[in-house]
Amino acid sequence: MKEIRFFYAPDVATERALPADEAAHAVRVLRMKEGDALVAADGKGNLYEATIAAASRGACYLDITRCLHVQPTWQSRICLAVAPTKNMDRMEWLAEKATEIGFDELALLDCDNSERRAVKTERLDKIIVSAMKQSRKACKPQLHPMEKFADFVKQPFDGQKFIAHCYAAADIAGKVPAPAAETPGSEAEAIVNFDTGHPDLQTLLSATQNSLVLIGPEGDFSIEEVRLALSLGFQSVSLGPSRLRTETAALAAVHLMNLAKRK
Repeated sequence: MKEIRFFYAPDVATERALPADEAAHAVRVLRMKEGDALVAADGKGNLYEATIAAASRGACYLDITRCLHVQPTWQSRICLAVAPTKNMDRMEWLAEKATEIGFDELALLDCDNSERRAVKTERLDKIIVSAMKQSRKACKPQLHPMEKFADFVKQPFDGQKFIAHCYAAADIAGKVPAPAAETPGSEAEAIVNFDTGHPDLQTLLSATQNSLVLIGPEGDFSIEEVRLALSLGFQSVSLGPSRLRTETAALAAVHLMNLAKRK
């Protein structure tokens, strides 16, 4: 059976045509022609079954035969805010894989310890669109421009708010814990144990409430940023006993939220 081609066309309902770049791909690369069937997603949850009515090198007009509204397979919004890494390839990988798994929003944070202070979102957005088409999704995740951490966390959010970090509760409170009694192997355990005592994210997630998780840069959030987030209603969470890179932690958070909210 021939595969039905999948395209992103945000204005297809009114224009009855593919955008110029999608049209060029359909006609020049895939060599589609009049009468060929395709599916166009508007990124807002609607899929349009259509056939090509007319095609040229720069345009592809459609006859729409059916519109189907598709709900996400998760029950409430999945939102991620992350400090971009110095190497943008890793952020592009994150955007692609998180879109394939399924989420709703990606915000970019400028933190105290950030290695990257500016991001051109155009390429990230194109990667999100490509991953959306590849994974056959009707909704396109919303990409927000980079924003100062303090400004972002002060904005209202209707749902659960979490921050993943590596500080222990005593560090945040400004207290120095008493030294533990030495036992065989205790030195090695202290070196490799990253357990902060925070609850695991998956134990707190609600299927029906929107969820937002903050992921910091490679050097973690500053302790002042963590304190600010906690004062504004965020809750400290753990993503497991291993120390994770930024993009790994971010993808793990998206996957846990997606699993918790499955219909």
